[in-house]
Amino acid sequence: MEQSARFAGLDKGQIEILIGFDGIRGKAPACDYPVQAYNLPGDNDWGNGIRNTLLKVAAGDKLVFLDDDNTLKPSALHHYLRHFDTEMIIGRIDTQLAFDQSYLPVQDSGSLLRPGNIDPLCLCLSRNLVVERCGGWGYAGRYEADYLNILKWHRRALSMTVIEEIVGVYDSGRSLDNDALSRRQMNLLDRLILERGNAPSARVRPVAATTNLAPA
Repeated sequence: MEQSARFAGLDKGQIEILIGFDGIRGKAPACDYPVQAYNLPGDNDWGNGIRNTLLKVAAGDKLVFLDDDNTLKPSALHHYLRHFDTEMIIGRIDTQLAFDQSYLPVQDSGSLLRPGNIDPLCLCLSRNLVVERCGGWGYAGRYEADYLNILKWHRRALSMTVIEEIVGVYDSGRSLDNDALSRRQMNLLDRLILERGNAPSARVRPVAATTNLAPA
């Protein structure tokens, strides 16, 4: 996030970074931009409650969702600022570390807004749309909350644009929780180890935890 903000030419008063630690006592990373970290009770709900809590304190005009095992591309905020008046911006993300599909969203003959085709990492959204008109991050307790929220925002957005630029890397392995890996990356490493003739149990893996960032 810091690298992307600097690339976009944002000063310290133009961005806030909100970090929610999910059931652990975490420490905000060193950053030249304002960071607020919250040690929150364990969510046990795929991060739905964590995201909604951060949205309640977010004060900016725009929102970007960034899980701590994903990465924002350095040029992402620069691209978003070119469409600042658009309520819902959908960018492309690199997913080749997690899926057979190299990028999302897939733009084909099917619906753009379909389950699994758009991740929150793809989005830059108006705070007014998400918080004021749609009531924040909804569908608590629903595994498919990502899709349902995105569908709701799309239906109520006054303007939307899809950009071709890559704005993030999904499951890039970065984490604020003792270098924890996502479940998909654990499975990927297990497969690579098996291909080399070693059992997955021969190594110690960190426990994955969901930590969410909702910069605005």
